[in-house]
Amino acid sequence: MSNGQWYPPEWPERIRALAAGTLTAATPRRAATVMLLRDAPGASGGLEVHMLRRRTSMAFAAGAYAYPGGGVDPRDDDRQVRWAGPSRQTWAERLGVPEKDAQAIVCAAVRETFEEAGVLLAGPAPDSVVDDTTGDQWQEARQALIARDLSFAEFLDRRGLVLRSDLLGAWARWITPEFEPRRYDTWFFAAVLPAGQRTSDDSSEADRTVWIRPERAAAAYDQGELTMMPPTIATLRTLTAYPAAHDALAGAEGRDLTPVLARARLEAGEVVLSWPGHEEFTKHIPTGGSN
Repeated sequence: MSNGQWYPPEWPERIRALAAGTLTAATPRRAATVMLLRDAPGASGGLEVHMLRRRTSMAFAAGAYAYPGGGVDPRDDDRQVRWAGPSRQTWAERLGVPEKDAQAIVCAAVRETFEEAGVLLAGPAPDSVVDDTTGDQWQEARQALIARDLSFAEFLDRRGLVLRSDLLGAWARWITPEFEPRRYDTWFFAAVLPAGQRTSDDSSEADRTVWIRPERAAAAYDQGELTMMPPTIATLRTLTAYPAAHDALAGAEGRDLTPVLARARLEAGEVVLSWPGHEEFTKHIPTGGSN
């Protein structure tokens, strides 16, 4: 392929099986991912986004660049989560889900950002945010969360912190295609790197992390130098319209959260794979071949 679109070789066979009725679609798991933003240091400035390259040993999207994120922990909807910012009901209306699900999705976004990037969108008060998450105690908490030995509600309570939901902006929603064995219903959020904090490069799921200008990352994708899944490059391109991190966060308010779900159809001897509204990802696959 000419660009860096992530495209598993087993997809054509699975698409044909789905069309033939011999493949049962898996139920997508709720998930959240965060486009962590900052203004580039130095006189030039400009918006940068934090990205991770998934380890080649990963079962899903190995080697692809992505944002920090992951699946909802069943305990993310615990009403004991210390909460600040827009109410759970407000988030439910914004995300288009029941209130309990809205809390779980927002909580997962904040928790996963801390687990994978070491950045914590929480503070000791509703109008404050922690300014340093380095040190052994923070690292131990991250590992306990990753191992699921500690729930996010317990973590916040022990630290005397509240989740700052107002530091997130809902950006997009993508659902993994029906022919994928691992499916996610993923909400994308934007957030600005809190002052004083810095990202960690020790994610258990990534072998490289980078702060990069969206336009540079998109150009590298177009040239086949960076591999990304359609949701990643699609959301990355939308960031190029914003000159600074806070401009992008403010722009989240009006973003359309209509779910994007890939469609596959048989047409003139080919399987045509498409993502509605995103024609650049359309694939034409001969029915007798694998790519």
